[in-house]
Amino acid sequence: MTTLDDRLAPPPSSAASTTARLRVVLLLDVLDGRQQQFLQAYEQIRHQVAAVPGHISDQLCQSLGNSSQWLITSEWEGSEPFLEWVESAAHRTMVEPLHGCVRDTTSLRFLVARQTPEEGAPRTAKPPAAPSSAPADEIDPLPAPPLCSGGVVRHAITFTVKPGSEPEVAKLLSDYSAPQARVDDTTRLLRTSLFMYGNRVVRAVEVAGDLGNALRHVAAQPEVRAVEAAINPYLEEERDLTAPASARAFFARAALPATGHESAAAAVPAAEGGEPLTRLAFLYPVRPGRGADAARLLGTLDAEAVADPSHPLATATVFRREDTVVRVIDVRGLPSDGPAVPGADGASGVLRELLVPGGPVDPTGLGLGGHPMTPVTDRASR
Repeated sequence: MTTLDDRLAPPPSSAASTTARLRVVLLLDVLDGRQQQFLQAYEQIRHQVAAVPGHISDQLCQSLGNSSQWLITSEWEGSEPFLEWVESAAHRTMVEPLHGCVRDTTSLRFLVARQTPEEGAPRTAKPPAAPSSAPADEIDPLPAPPLCSGGVVRHAITFTVKPGSEPEVAKLLSDYSAPQARVDDTTRLLRTSLFMYGNRVVRAVEVAGDLGNALRHVAAQPEVRAVEAAINPYLEEERDLTAPASARAFFARAALPATGHESAAAAVPAAEGGEPLTRLAFLYPVRPGRGADAARLLGTLDAEAVADPSHPLATATVFRREDTVVRVIDVRGLPSDGPAVPGADGASGVLRELLVPGGPVDPTGLGLGGHPMTPVTDRASR
């Protein structure tokens, strides 16, 4: 597998290229909404590439920190069979299905210089892994690639504090300097929004680039470390962010992945010259076992709303872990006379049946039955 225009790149100059195996690395940025098309195209192409003389193997990988970033690696017996194929008309025809589903590609070629274990060498037995104190699915803070839409990765974490400590926690979380926005050459922290409802805290982040790199960057900032240490005594569940295993377990438990994002075609952030928007958040009182259904219906209703130019909803992101469902929205203005709960028809009526009735009234009418959360901080980089 190779980039769509890799045939234009100069061939390796080393004399060793005629004998050493070749590794080709292809980085791809898949367009929003085209992931299934991309996977179908790859499924079709990979079997054709496997039949090309000189091809050894192929791997397709998805970034753990950004769902739109993919990697294809292929290994060849040498550079000559690869170059012969990549410069052929058959190659151009073969990769045609990828043209409509990728935004950008970067191709790199490497001659294999060393390998462990060496070819033909017997594999040494590895000692058994030490037993883990937590199940595997509770260790990785990013067990699946986070949602990426419009080049922005969205993710949230949530935890609870001891009842009665909410005012002090809110003060601590609002009274500290924002971390540096630039993470590295490819990753930037765009926005952090923090909300509370009762004793539940939700922090939503938006990142351009790799989410994992951004989270590690934020966690390493001295001002953030100081705040996290200050709120530790107020947490309902203890944690130790100075111990790597404990930190990973906490962020895995606290993860609230984005399940969907909707945006009006004309929605432009105020920082980029767009109209001012107000950010709100809602926590949904979901009946046991119905979190996935509620999140799906919220996404359906948000898609309908952003498609209506007269509707105040500009963007909406739904976050969910099991039955914890949070929706963060950006709106134009704040209507005060809309319905506080979903209507009785269509998806709205079904959603209403999934929620526990009661709770505070939503003065904006945009919560769709969710409890309005109190904003604590909302910081956007410039």
